[in-house]
Amino acid sequence: MKELLKNLGPILILIGVIILTIYFFTQSNSNVYLASAGIIMIVGFLGHIIINKQLK
Repeated sequence: MKELLKNLGPILILIGVIILTIYFFTQSNSNVYLASAGIIMIVGFLGHIIINKQLK
């Protein structure tokens, strides 16, 4: 369980990258994809830092 929790941040960042690729290939004019990907990536980055500080 700790190993999955340790990798939660990078998993969220990968989900954000997948959303950005969906945005790129669908050529959508909506900013919803960009905003959601940005928020998920920031949460993943900050979550990775916070979780790894608490697990050590």
